[in-house]
Amino acid sequence: MALSHGKISRDRPDYIKWALPCGALIAIALFAFFTYRHFRPDVNVDRFEVRGIDVSRHNGNIDWHKVADSGIRFVFIKATEGASFRNPILNDQCLGAREAGLKVGFYHFFRKNRDGVAQARHFLATVEALHPDLPLAIDIENSHNDNDVDDTTVVAQLMAMVAVLEQQGFSVMIYTNGDGYNAYYHGHLDQNELWLSSFREPDSIAHLGHRIQQYSHWGTVDGVSTDVDLNVFMGSERDWEKWLKQQKH
Repeated sequence: MALSHGKISRDRPDYIKWALPCGALIAIALFAFFTYRHFRPDVNVDRFEVRGIDVSRHNGNIDWHKVADSGIRFVFIKATEGASFRNPILNDQCLGAREAGLKVGFYHFFRKNRDGVAQARHFLATVEALHPDLPLAIDIENSHNDNDVDDTTVVAQLMAMVAVLEQQGFSVMIYTNGDGYNAYYHGHLDQNELWLSSFREPDSIAHLGHRIQQYSHWGTVDGVSTDVDLNVFMGSERDWEKWLKQQKH
């Protein structure tokens, strides 16, 4: 006996019933991925003379001389996170960058559920002997970062961390994005210099007063085999030299 089309449809195995919607979801995900990879914000930074990058252990082995030859002048290296994590290749990255003539700074990823004083001590114990050329930077952002902690508590712990670092004679800079600027920096830590992550044209947001702008997460630099974060110093060559002399070490 011939079966009707409706019967055939109703009796399809579950994997066939789900094949079409799953295939559609996969296609959407692939489209989003390739769009994200290939259509990235193009920020014009041509007028800025001093360029830099920031790196972590995830950037792997770096040929620092090629980095310097490409025009990069400074680097911030991730040193620590929370109250216990330390970048296992920090010393090698620092030594290589210095030997290539780059100015070297360090940043700490601030964990919102960790004591600020403990994080400061951990950061200091890791970088103090490395004699940073740039301010010690505290990276505060919401992504993958204990978002059940209220903003008031976060600000208090950030301020405690800043106080300890400054008591040891270091200049302190805050790294954040637009959300972090509004929640943690503006009105609380304005006295500290700002390293801002933004894909907007630097001149269009210069009124925010940031000293450094991270304008891309997907840069290509000779000597770095991975995508790398790109930065500009918001000033001239003369401003840069003056700023370096003002840093406390």
